[in-house]
Amino acid sequence: MKKLLVLILLVATASYGTAQNLRGSYPVYNGKDLGLTYSPAAATFKIWAPTATAATLNLFKSDIGGNAIRSISMNKGENGVWQITVPENLKNSYYTFQVNIDNAWSEEVVDPYAKACGTNGLRAQVIDLKETNPVGWEKDKSPNFSVSNKQTDAVIYELHVRDASIHASSGIKNKGKFLGLAEVGTKNSAGQSTGLSHIKELGVTHVHLLPFYDYNSVDETKSAVQYNWGYDPVNYNIPEGSYSTNPSDGKVRIKELKELIKTMHSNGLRIIMDVVYNHTALTKNSNFNILVPDYYYRKRADGSFSDASSCGNETASDNAMFQKFMIESVVYWVNEYHIDGFRFDLMGIHDIETMNLISDTLHKIKPSIVLYGEGWTSSSSPLPEEKRALKKNAAQLNGIAVFSDDMRDGIKGSVFNIDDRGFATGNIGNSESVKFGIVAAGKHPQINYSKVNYSKEPYTAGPAGLINYADCHDNNILWDKIALSFKEASVAERTKMHELAYAIVLTAQGASFLHAGTEFLRTKNGVENSFDKGDIVNGIDWDLKTKNNTSYQFIKNLVQIRRAHPAFRLQTAAQIATHINFENSQPAGIIAYTINGAAVGDTWKKIWVAYNGSLSPQTLTLPRGTWKVGLSSNGSSKLD
Repeated sequence: MKKLLVLILLVATASYGTAQNLRGSYPVYNGKDLGLTYSPAAATFKIWAPTATAATLNLFKSDIGGNAIRSISMNKGENGVWQITVPENLKNSYYTFQVNIDNAWSEEVVDPYAKACGTNGLRAQVIDLKETNPVGWEKDKSPNFSVSNKQTDAVIYELHVRDASIHASSGIKNKGKFLGLAEVGTKNSAGQSTGLSHIKELGVTHVHLLPFYDYNSVDETKSAVQYNWGYDPVNYNIPEGSYSTNPSDGKVRIKELKELIKTMHSNGLRIIMDVVYNHTALTKNSNFNILVPDYYYRKRADGSFSDASSCGNETASDNAMFQKFMIESVVYWVNEYHIDGFRFDLMGIHDIETMNLISDTLHKIKPSIVLYGEGWTSSSSPLPEEKRALKKNAAQLNGIAVFSDDMRDGIKGSVFNIDDRGFATGNIGNSESVKFGIVAAGKHPQINYSKVNYSKEPYTAGPAGLINYADCHDNNILWDKIALSFKEASVAERTKMHELAYAIVLTAQGASFLHAGTEFLRTKNGVENSFDKGDIVNGIDWDLKTKNNTSYQFIKNLVQIRRAHPAFRLQTAAQIATHINFENSQPAGIIAYTINGAAVGDTWKKIWVAYNGSLSPQTLTLPRGTWKVGLSSNGSSKLD
């Protein structure tokens, strides 16, 4: 059993829209000042609670413990808003709200629009946001990632903040923190770069960070011994305190996150924020539901909470005030934190209208913003499929890409069946699914859609609508999936399979996506769903970079080639259909195709790409002409 040929490249010389208020008589507030408006002279607090008959602001000296130093009755304003202005400087105070609904006072709640909080997000904090800006913040700019900064030019690196630095091999001092990821010049035990310096060296354009808003599952007083991915949001507009050096002071977590973003930008990297607007950590007792019971969530016909997220609830993006919240939240992250993109968790729960309004709004602020999400749900939703941002409706999304599970599982086999294999692991029956990913899930005359694993018809309007990937934080990462599904393969053979998988991802059309550490064969020791499995499983062992340096150099070369040559980043479906030609006369197990680089101004006038998915060496006949090797399975490359 041999896998000789991994890859060969040969080259020849004002308002937010019309979402309906599904609760009928609830008024919609159109102002953009919900939450706290602070100045040294006064602080104005506004919450939307249209069913309340009274509301109270509670002020505290500390972030946890102790009684309120004052409780102040709020005034009822227009369209369901309760407000109060306190004519004094409340800076550094903490606060909560309570509302009276159906003659009963609620428990204390943090305003969903809060921008700062203390430990574990139990109380919001009054701060002056200008004091959270690091030196030079006003000059911080997002770096260009190509000449045109198009979404297809993005090479995305998915990373968990804590994973990046927590392992002893990272050489990073501020382990598990925003500041740790901001350290530069760090090295592993062999002297090779780690952390941010490694990511810069690899050559990717964007760092996708798993959720770093304030989430529920880690006790910030015990963060040294607790771990979670963070897909359980509490305070959407506040950074997570366990990633800061002092979670009790709301200013610290904000400033340290800004330091990280500024450092990434100065090192040529953009930052993408993983956001989870589709569900909340809590349901009945969430900040949203306490203020306006049932409004922010979809419900089943029997009155129970619908749960398309499989996390206890699903939010109602099609309700006007949650649509408003989502839009204002992402705008806030872009304006205040200079965020460069968003990844939307279980985006198939959200309605198409809201997602397009988010895209239109953000592209006006930052035309180069990168937006993508999961085009599926975890369970059924009462909102009709034709209205939701599902993969099948991707062509209706404006400037938002979806992940290609067709390509992912075509490459390595189903993520839900550990024994299933893909094209890169010898199952050549998945060839058509891989070809479908190569053409960015669009219309191409040489694709037999009946043989694609999941999608039997094209679903993107163009390559900007697709994210191609082989693995991510979910399910088994690539090295573990290969090892578990192909136990009889040797380490050398598994290595070639892994390299082949990423050769496909990084030469396919659409945007490319890598899971952190996979470039040097990262393992999670076979743990499939490591969301709470701690640092031993999740921490990146940076010494693997030295151990598997040949694979690292191979994938690094692929990243460089992709970024250097626009033929791998075609801009339209028409270009793909016209300029990519599959050579279907090749032996079984071979996917081979040419790209007309000259047509898109590439210095490589014509490119020939071949992948061998069979378990034995193959001898191929090249098209007529004079060729030179661009990249081969031994890692040699030539970029010009």
